[in-house]
Amino acid sequence: MGTLMRIDRRVWVLLVLGAALAITTPRVRAQQLLEDFLLAVANNRAADVRAMLARGVDPNVVDRDGNPALVIAAREGNTATVEVLLAGRASVNARNRYGDTALMLAALSGRIDIVRKLRAGGATVDQPGWTALIYAAAGGHDEIVRYLLAEGANIDAASPNGTSALMMAVRENRDSTAEFLVARGANVNHRNENGASALQWAKRNENKALAERLRRAGARE
Repeated sequence: MGTLMRIDRRVWVLLVLGAALAITTPRVRAQQLLEDFLLAVANNRAADVRAMLARGVDPNVVDRDGNPALVIAAREGNTATVEVLLAGRASVNARNRYGDTALMLAALSGRIDIVRKLRAGGATVDQPGWTALIYAAAGGHDEIVRYLLAEGANIDAASPNGTSALMMAVRENRDSTAEFLVARGANVNHRNENGASALQWAKRNENKALAERLRRAGARE
């Protein structure tokens, strides 16, 4: 009798475990699929990304840090994956928790190829807050700066703390970018919320040539 009870108890345990697995396995598998998808995005495994999108994975899934898949692909410079995600109808203007879009991060890293593809896919050039132009200027990516301006970017758009593209170019000692922005009519007397200007930052960096260029363009002390 005792042996029979032990057998019955084992059967009951197996039935309970089986029921639990039946409930949790689909959820676990779905989570694993999302993790595999994000890993494929980050590593530019475009074919795998395409296959998982075909299986129904949301192209706008975000990682644990709040980065949408397209933002990850653009940040990593994964051109092929960006193309796949755009074809899969990923939201081209989705932002991460810092407010960065795929276009902004592609501009920051100097990926003109990705910038062009995102723009062709409907990426907004300007948005409230930091902009792709400011990021491109900070990185000294003149080709992207030129392209964004041609696409209608506001040359004097300011970040939440009032910093403009020209100011960021000066701050980072991107002389050619700063000179290009000045030549295109950037406001040389724009100041941020702390009252700092491009000229002040040029002087702080002891960049005498750039400071003189700003003065010639009308920058005031």
